[in-house]
Amino acid sequence: MGSDGARLTDERQSGAAPQPAPVAPQNRIEAIDAVRGVALFGVLIVNLVTEFRVSIFQQLLGPPSGGGADIMVERVVALGVQSKSFCLFALLFGVGLAIQFERLSGAGRPLYWLARRLGVLLAFGLIHLLFIWNGDILTEYALAGFVVLPLLLLPARALLLAALAFLAAYAGAPALYSISWPGAAELRAHVAAANHVYSSGTLAEVWQFSLGELPWLLKLHLSVFLRTLALFVLGMFLWKAGILTRTQDFRSEILIAAVAGIALGAVLTGAEAHDALGGLDAAGQALADLAPVLLALGYGAALFALAERPSTRRFLSVFAPLGRMAFTNYVLQSFVLGFIFFGYGLGQFGRMGAAAAFALGVALYAVQLVFSKWWLRRYRFGPLEWLWRTLMYGAAGRRNPG
Repeated sequence: MGSDGARLTDERQSGAAPQPAPVAPQNRIEAIDAVRGVALFGVLIVNLVTEFRVSIFQQLLGPPSGGGADIMVERVVALGVQSKSFCLFALLFGVGLAIQFERLSGAGRPLYWLARRLGVLLAFGLIHLLFIWNGDILTEYALAGFVVLPLLLLPARALLLAALAFLAAYAGAPALYSISWPGAAELRAHVAAANHVYSSGTLAEVWQFSLGELPWLLKLHLSVFLRTLALFVLGMFLWKAGILTRTQDFRSEILIAAVAGIALGAVLTGAEAHDALGGLDAAGQALADLAPVLLALGYGAALFALAERPSTRRFLSVFAPLGRMAFTNYVLQSFVLGFIFFGYGLGQFGRMGAAAAFALGVALYAVQLVFSKWWLRRYRFGPLEWLWRTLMYGAAGRRNPG
């Protein structure tokens, strides 16, 4: 998140090694920023419908029942967006790590600088997780980043093999071990308590309850950690292989990936929704777990293919400013939605329907689109992006005079 999508320029060596510095805005690859901006919309909608609006553990009690617009929105989000947007976001984070590594290599000690970058992200993530919203993904991304950091030294082919190995481990993990969850009665009691505390509790009560949920949330993160590692490394491969810098040379491969990923992912998602994979036991579970990854890869490939077409490139470029400020926008969403749904604000937790939450998400996203464009006309970075880079590089970013 907030990683640079930059075209790399040759760095001139003159005596002492050059000091690392933030990339110039004009050198960024707009398509990467645009795809990140689109992915952030999916993250926002999923967080709104499944976590801010109701308890995330409501999903463990089974799919929604009934009819109407709310049920339709919940099903569309569950089948088409949930997990997929996070997979795409993780893939782009891996791309960002590879971009940073290649650019920082000219200054020497790229792993050192990236470790500093991830350390700052971890600090931000822990603050976000412990004091703002326990649905944070920054902490997981920072920790996963530390795990894959040494792999940046590998060539592209080895990265692809490592990504496939992580993905195979993720798909096969449920056959080797399982993560235990409380029974239905305990889950219902927890969801009822969440509805009460989050909707009417004071700031202190909400904070205390959210901390109490961390052991359960840790299980959720552990269940997808191998997937996150796989997608990080796959994103690193895409950059090192030149696929994202020379998309015109890989046009056919990108189109094939788009069609195959969306088609196969949709088939597996539909089969899982109709319990058609249940009879396959471990194999069926593995296929179900891979469905979001395939759909995310298909979505990403389709967006990059559209970015290559002049007729659609201009439309996608609208999302690029928001993608450049993804870190700021992600955290800002937590503040805004926390105020709307929790008891210290408007107390809408457990009370707002999914359709209304979806409309709220669209409105918030539109405001952030406008805000991001306005901000970046005046400054080089978003506020949190500037702070992140300042702490990483040890020097304040300069104001963009344009």
